[in-house]
Amino acid sequence: MAMLLRAVSVRRDDTWVLRDISWELRPGERWALLGDNGAGKTQLLKVLSGDVWAASDATARRSNGLSYAVGRRAIPLLDAKPRVAYIGAELQDKYARYDWNLRVRDMVATGLHRTDLLLLAVTAAQSKKVAAILRTCGLTRHASREFLSLSYGQKRLVLLARALVQNPDWLLLDELYNGLDAAYRRRMDRVLAAAARRGQSWVATAHRAGDVPRGTRHILELDAGRVSAVKPIRPADLKRLAARAQERPGSVRRARRPTSANAAARVLVRLSRVDLYVEYRAVLREMDWQLRKGEHWAIYGANGAGKSSFLKLIYGDLSPALGGVIERAGFTKGTHIAAWKRRIGYVSPELQSDYAVDVTVLDLVASGRHSSIGLVDAASAADRRVAFKWLRFFGLLTLAERRPRELSYGQLRRALIARAMAADARILLLDEPLTGLDPRQRALMKQMLERLMNHVTLIIAVHHAEDLPRGMTHGLRLHNRRAHPVDSYSAT
Repeated sequence: MAMLLRAVSVRRDDTWVLRDISWELRPGERWALLGDNGAGKTQLLKVLSGDVWAASDATARRSNGLSYAVGRRAIPLLDAKPRVAYIGAELQDKYARYDWNLRVRDMVATGLHRTDLLLLAVTAAQSKKVAAILRTCGLTRHASREFLSLSYGQKRLVLLARALVQNPDWLLLDELYNGLDAAYRRRMDRVLAAAARRGQSWVATAHRAGDVPRGTRHILELDAGRVSAVKPIRPADLKRLAARAQERPGSVRRARRPTSANAAARVLVRLSRVDLYVEYRAVLREMDWQLRKGEHWAIYGANGAGKSSFLKLIYGDLSPALGGVIERAGFTKGTHIAAWKRRIGYVSPELQSDYAVDVTVLDLVASGRHSSIGLVDAASAADRRVAFKWLRFFGLLTLAERRPRELSYGQLRRALIARAMAADARILLLDEPLTGLDPRQRALMKQMLERLMNHVTLIIAVHHAEDLPRGMTHGLRLHNRRAHPVDSYSAT
């Protein structure tokens, strides 16, 4: 199936997010869609999928500026939509937000009906089709597991399997590789290579060279909602993208090893003989670890190694198995965990997905003082004073009256960290804080995190060493349910 856009534009409230997009996509082509946060990449994918209605010039108005064709025969939107599969983080986030915890085989089967939940019984023929896709994606042994119990990488593979079971002509991949380690990227590459051999096409958004699927042959680049380049992909283009995603040589400075003064600093958290289980599965075993005041830790590990679970353990959302001990400075045994959480900031991709609430950015940040999603009562004068302080710190003052949905991905991430700091946090836990950000936003975020080190102790889970701010003092690599000290800038 071919797709043709003619002078397509999309408007959100008073802002044009896409302007005069003309683009032809032929069967069998594979495209990378590039551009900074807010350039309009996701909106363009949703236009292609038929989920967003666009404005167009007078000559194309009746067809919405978008047309589909098989051979020389034009086909209507209702016939075209089943031939296009969109994969984005928002679907993954939706299952977490509403606690839709389907079995993996049932999750993949929803793709047959293009529904979020399994509304119809699966026939024997459909079960065979699901089983075949699970084998293709290496998910057979996880077929009976619940979706929300999977690692981040496994969830992404399940979403890809859900799309492929539809046998679409086009895959629209919105930052598919975000948050994946090298092993899962290779698995994605293998699955997509098989799709390419079947003649399937894709459009994949990316910020990093490593996020462009192998076999991609063309580039369309957006700048502030307009097309800035349409061309075949060249090695020089990937080198340019890689250079933008990394720091310049010499700009990452390794921190000095802790001195004797650091070693004598107050212990804020101590884990002793900790075993951690999630959904009855062992995640960490026999862990001994401590965090001292003034230390800043980088946490590494493959998808499924337990990085997010480790942060949740520190935060208090998970507890060690019987026999393990967590000591928290200033909090005696028996203290309610809510008292600890009021002094700990925690920001994760899942938290960002929860903020579909209709509140102002000012109230979003102020809610951090109450550890809530939004505010039950109007913000007090003290709440507003603290919120304005952190909005100023993160360069968000001019956005105080906007809603979360009106922010770019990077702006919302900064607002959520501001929310964590509004609670007077002493420790800040960040789970992949730079995932999904373009190079400019990543550089800005790292600068702000470096400044935050003067106010708070950081523990940051990452895949890429270049995503760490300068000044990290310690590293911890999680592998095979064990924790291993490593250099603070050693990525997996």
